[in-house]
Amino acid sequence: MVFEAAAQAIQPIVWETTLDKVIPRTKDVKSFRFKKPEGFRYLAGQWMYINIRIGGVEKMHHFTMSSSPTEDYIEFTKKITDSEYSQALDRMRPGDWAKLNAPFGEFTYAGESIKIGALTGGIGITPLRSICRYCVDMRLPADIIMLYSNKTVDDIVFREELEEMQNADSHLTIKHVITRQPDWKGLKGHIDGTMVKEQIPDYKERVFYICGPPSMNEALKKALKTLDIPDEKIKLEDFTGY
Repeated sequence: MVFEAAAQAIQPIVWETTLDKVIPRTKDVKSFRFKKPEGFRYLAGQWMYINIRIGGVEKMHHFTMSSSPTEDYIEFTKKITDSEYSQALDRMRPGDWAKLNAPFGEFTYAGESIKIGALTGGIGITPLRSICRYCVDMRLPADIIMLYSNKTVDDIVFREELEEMQNADSHLTIKHVITRQPDWKGLKGHIDGTMVKEQIPDYKERVFYICGPPSMNEALKKALKTLDIPDEKIKLEDFTGY
């Protein structure tokens, strides 16, 4: 079943808004939550351009919305780096101005697939957080199994919320994969074809959503190809940092 929001093309519009709050997620990841302009519409998993003022000059970058269309705010989540734009974001305070140009992107979900396999790592979780939140809030019958890779447990973005959503919805299963924490008792190492086959036994029945840095995405796509997953059942979203 495809819901009405997906059936109607949503044209990008420029909106002005203000920062509502900044939410620390891990030691170096923060969510920036903005007031949702009246009439603002988007699909779970889409992205936007954000303009902020740096030294009196507008600067723009694109970000996936980690918020869900079911929520009454617009949020994106970013790893804080040493770049000029990132540092300017980190200095923003509630009430500061921003301009949104949105929505964009086809890495979306609105009820069109019943079974999903999600493969992601680090900050690549953001569009999948949006999709999972949307499915839980809308009580969709989508069956989602996610493999989420991080260096350590402390690096898991939205850790408590992911657990809460999983407890609230029996159709959602999130399996954490840790790469650099020897005392971790769960899945270890990097996500590959063998892990997908073992952890998602019905993988041939699923549409796969892959979101991470380009190198990770390419490796995961190759892994899925070894499992005979056709291109039309693989959706990719590349994440680059700045």
